[in-house]
Amino acid sequence: MISKIREYLVEVEDFKTQSKSELEEFRIKYLGKKGILNDLFAKFKEVPVEQKKEFGQVINLLKNQVNEKIDDFRNALDSSDTHKQTDDFTKSGIVKELGSRHPISIVRNRICEIFSKIGFTVAEAPEIEDDWHNFTALNLPEYHPARDMQDTFFIEKGEKSSSEDVLLRTHTSSVQIRYMENNKPPMRILAPGRVFRNEAISSRSHCIFHQIEGLYIDKEVSFADLKQTLMYFTEELFGKSKIRLRPSYFPFTEPSAEVDVYWGLENEVDYRITKGTGWLEIMGCGMVDPNVLKNVGINPEEYSGYAFGMGIERIVMLLYQMGDIRMFFENDVRMLEQFKNEL
Repeated sequence: MISKIREYLVEVEDFKTQSKSELEEFRIKYLGKKGILNDLFAKFKEVPVEQKKEFGQVINLLKNQVNEKIDDFRNALDSSDTHKQTDDFTKSGIVKELGSRHPISIVRNRICEIFSKIGFTVAEAPEIEDDWHNFTALNLPEYHPARDMQDTFFIEKGEKSSSEDVLLRTHTSSVQIRYMENNKPPMRILAPGRVFRNEAISSRSHCIFHQIEGLYIDKEVSFADLKQTLMYFTEELFGKSKIRLRPSYFPFTEPSAEVDVYWGLENEVDYRITKGTGWLEIMGCGMVDPNVLKNVGINPEEYSGYAFGMGIERIVMLLYQMGDIRMFFENDVRMLEQFKNEL
């Protein structure tokens, strides 16, 4: 019996193949359920005790050599197949779909670039805010009626007063407050970011949206400076510099205004989005209220400034003629693919 096993060892040693099917036949012959090794292990019980040690050693030697032979040839054949696939230049290439920037990111970056040319830098602050930075420092003390204009997501309500409240910021004006607290004039910043309001979902509203606000504080800053900045911005972004400023109200600016750009009435879409007037509202603005400057430790007798803010989604919808704000949050690949050629 041992001599027969030694013949198997010689056979295994001499085995060579370049075919996976032949290798599989070899494996089945030795390792299959009805293979040689299973048969030898079954006969091991019949071997005399004094021969079991030698018999067991040669069986294990045969088993190990069979496994090594199979592994060696399997690796060699797999490597050969890979090499053949790599060198087959007749096969068609694999088309890789390229991604694109989200339209909100595209427009946000474009706005930041426009203002960077006149000295504005980007500032950031937390999305989770306290009452002071989101409301009180912006001239919205407790029980101020303007607080009702913003449906706030509260994370933690203070037990004694609203000053202890923790909330999701309702505007990026809180970024301006934090920046003014930690820096000295002159300052010229942009504050882009996500804001959160508990609004009913319709084609023109959403709970999460994006704002970008600007702030300029220096000596002898006037409303004329603000107007010139806005004219520059609308010309750069829309190609239209004709604007009008309508009196409005914001707690943190005085005087305050809504900014309209003259869009024109060249086609049916222009009539629809401007309601036949040719004018389109794009943002709010105003001179920073002296109380806000006092709250952050800036002397309003020495310094003045202006601020402005706009919803990025609104600007995107105007630039790309999109009718539903919810499209920005659905991650529909068909919509995003349209922006592959945008920067």
